[in-house]
Amino acid sequence: MSDLQVMDIPARHRFEVLGPDGQTRGFTEYDRRGSTVVFTHTEVDSADEGHGVAGTLVRGALDQVRAAGGDVVALCPYVRAWIDRHPEYRDLLHHAAQD
Repeated sequence: MSDLQVMDIPARHRFEVLGPDGQTRGFTEYDRRGSTVVFTHTEVDSADEGHGVAGTLVRGALDQVRAAGGDVVALCPYVRAWIDRHPEYRDLLHHAAQD
């Protein structure tokens, strides 16, 4: 879905994906440890499952982490599986998470 927007909401410790109507369609929660973003949980509205919303969310979040010069720890199973399917993002994994 190309009409989605991914925004970092630091006060809520999460990235949110917004639909064209401005409504939150899903989120991925994180903890920041310096420049490392630890992804802990991802949820997408059940009506949006299977439509690429979660993938758009994770790609957008990771792109923002990359742009900020950070790295990630993927404790969230969805984020970890997404990175496994998209090897071009594996360089973002914090060295301790690659072992």
